[in-house]
Amino acid sequence: MVGLFRRTALGGLVSAAVAPRVLAATWPERPVTWIVPFSRNTSADLYARPLAELVSKRLGQPMTIDNRTGGGGTMAAILLGRAEANGYTLMVGYTGLTYASILYPKSGAGFDFARDFMPISALAREPLVLAINPTRLDVTDLQQFIAAAKAKPKSIEVGYDAPGTISHLALDLLEERAGLQFTQVPFRGGSQAIDPLLARRVDAAFVPPHAAAANAGKVRVLAIAGRRRDPVLPSVPTFSEAGLADFRVSQWFGLFAPRGTPGTVLDVMHGAVQAALAEPQIEAQWDKQGARVELESRAEFARFVAQEITRWSTIARAAKLTLE
Repeated sequence: MVGLFRRTALGGLVSAAVAPRVLAATWPERPVTWIVPFSRNTSADLYARPLAELVSKRLGQPMTIDNRTGGGGTMAAILLGRAEANGYTLMVGYTGLTYASILYPKSGAGFDFARDFMPISALAREPLVLAINPTRLDVTDLQQFIAAAKAKPKSIEVGYDAPGTISHLALDLLEERAGLQFTQVPFRGGSQAIDPLLARRVDAAFVPPHAAAANAGKVRVLAIAGRRRDPVLPSVPTFSEAGLADFRVSQWFGLFAPRGTPGTVLDVMHGAVQAALAEPQIEAQWDKQGARVELESRAEFARFVAQEITRWSTIARAAKLTLE
């Protein structure tokens, strides 16, 4: 019996060691679903679709985009947390999911970003920009904007995507850093993020650079919340250049798998995504959207995500931002 147990146990260990390699050699054998936490034509969707198409060609199986909106991306994250860890269900995660545990301190978000998900690859990083509707608010630069807000607290209406999203946190951070008080106006649907600004329902909003650039003449961009100027809006200063030092709010998008997904499978997907990111058409498209991404290893991306979880959880906690 002992010998049988040893042979069985050894066989199990060998099978466990070989199985990931076999899976990697045959994976994917069917379509892979990429859950996108926002609707079509949002930043997350605009980055996911062209990459999924190239990855599909490289791996020989469809990469199916599944747009699942709700809760600032939390509905998509909950779905990923419930998925089998076999590489066939992945998610496009983003900055706003890293501090979900702070937003839901009592009931929980339904997932733990650091515990439940495995980083595969960054897809894109883009700074947010502060834009105004000049027909509602007649200021020409950030200092005039700050002065107007200080002169009449809560007189400026600033929109944001949804409670708890990165544009919401950016607004709270701006209030705290500049000593301002706005009337905060939430609106739904990331694909319509700039629409309330264009429709004159709000005075200002944090939006992606490509959304602002596409509506040049209708909105005025005051500052870019990045380390450097954006190629889409080269004449627009950074917040630091405009007089508010070290104000940076960039949203990033990356591909994640459920915890427990074999590392060999993650390596295959990582390699396919990295190859897609190096394609000239992707680099050109990212430039048009004001985005950038560095080619990096899975370990490097994992370290970046861990740092972002710490940073944004600290900011959200300091802002006392909860949704319960």
